[in-house]
Amino acid sequence: MHITYKRGLSLSLIAASLALSACSSSPTGRSQLILFSDQDMSSLGAQSFEQMKSEQPISTDAKTNAYVQCVAKTITAHVPKQAGFDEWEVVVFDSDQVNAFALPGGKIGVYTGLLNVAVNQDQLATVIGHEIAHVLADHSNERLSQSQIANAGLQITNIALGSSEYRDMTMAALGVGVQYGVLLPYGRTQESEADIVGLELMAKAGFDPKQSVALWQNMAKASGGNTPPELLSTHPSHSTRIDDLSAKMKTLPASSASKPQC
Repeated sequence: MHITYKRGLSLSLIAASLALSACSSSPTGRSQLILFSDQDMSSLGAQSFEQMKSEQPISTDAKTNAYVQCVAKTITAHVPKQAGFDEWEVVVFDSDQVNAFALPGGKIGVYTGLLNVAVNQDQLATVIGHEIAHVLADHSNERLSQSQIANAGLQITNIALGSSEYRDMTMAALGVGVQYGVLLPYGRTQESEADIVGLELMAKAGFDPKQSVALWQNMAKASGGNTPPELLSTHPSHSTRIDDLSAKMKTLPASSASKPQC
């Protein structure tokens, strides 16, 4: 897609026309502005992932890799085939960060530091399910689309965002910008949506959804009380997440999958 606008057309009019022409819905039925194709986002995610693999140490511990791969593959086996890529790739990064991410194009990264907080397979599945949900819900595309409109000149081009000029904005929109000194976290609505969709994914794969509450209790302890108040943060508070997950568990259908043995 390459759009050129006549001189004098207001930015607000451009944004309005784009919003009308690129409206989509998230898995929970929320309206989204989506400007980029699945293929474009997959290409961008793959480029970013290759860059991260070249710049960050990758764990060579066989036991850790087998464990993380098992949890991730058990979940992705229950995810419908996605447009834009054929298979999921999982990499374990050797870092103390308590974090994980998933990029468009089926790229999943897990930091070894997370395993000190997500202390069993079900808690790790909670995090990985949450990150996969961001991909399924097109959250990166949504943020990149919003950023593109906010920073729009007079044209929008497919995947030109892969150029070095847009590196910071792109990496931030994909959810890994903090690695590069840029922070553009998912909004509270997107985080809450990923919590719910991710819970459905991990439960469908046979993991224990009750452990999602234990995971966020561990996260609260690990933060040492340094989490800002919810109104000052783009993430839901730990207590809000726990309440929302507990409510959702009451409506989850029973899974036909056997309990994973990772």
